[in-house]
Amino acid sequence: MGGLRSKGMFQRIIDGISASTGTTVRLTSLAAAAAFALFITTCFLCAAAFISVLDKYGPVQACLAGAGIFFLLTLTAAGTYWGYKREVQKRAQIAAERAAKSAAASMLADPMLLATGLQIVRAIGVRRLLPILAIAGVALGIMASRTSVSDEASAEPAE
Repeated sequence: MGGLRSKGMFQRIIDGISASTGTTVRLTSLAAAAAFALFITTCFLCAAAFISVLDKYGPVQACLAGAGIFFLLTLTAAGTYWGYKREVQKRAQIAAERAAKSAAASMLADPMLLATGLQIVRAIGVRRLLPILAIAGVALGIMASRTSVSDEASAEPAE
C-alpha cells in the first residue's frame, strides 16, 4: 500500500511540473508574439515618419532625421546599460563586504576557536603573548591597507 501512495505523490509532482511548464510555454509564446507585434508597429511608425520628412524636406534630411532618432535611442540604451552595470557592481561590492564581516563575526563566535585561543594563552602565557599579538596586529593592519588600496584601484572602470 505504501508503494501506491508514493506512486500517487510522484504522479502529483509530475502533474504539477507539467502544468507549470505548460503555463510557462503559453506565457512565453504570448510575450514573443507581443514583442513581434511591437517590432512591426515600430517599423511602420519609422516608415511613416521617414515618408513624412521625405515629402516635406527631401531624402537627405529624412535619412539624417532617422539616423538621429536611432542614435538617440542607442545613447539611451547605452546609458541605461552603463548605469545598471554600475549598480550591479556596487551591490556585489556591498554583498562581499557584508559576507566578510559576517565571516569575521562568526569566527569570533565559534566556541571551538575561543577554546583553542584560551588554551594557547594558557600554554604560552600572557606576558610572552602580548608582543606576538602586537606584531600580528601591525602586520594585519599593513595587509588590510594594501588590500583596500588595490581594491580602490581595481574598482575604477577601465572603460
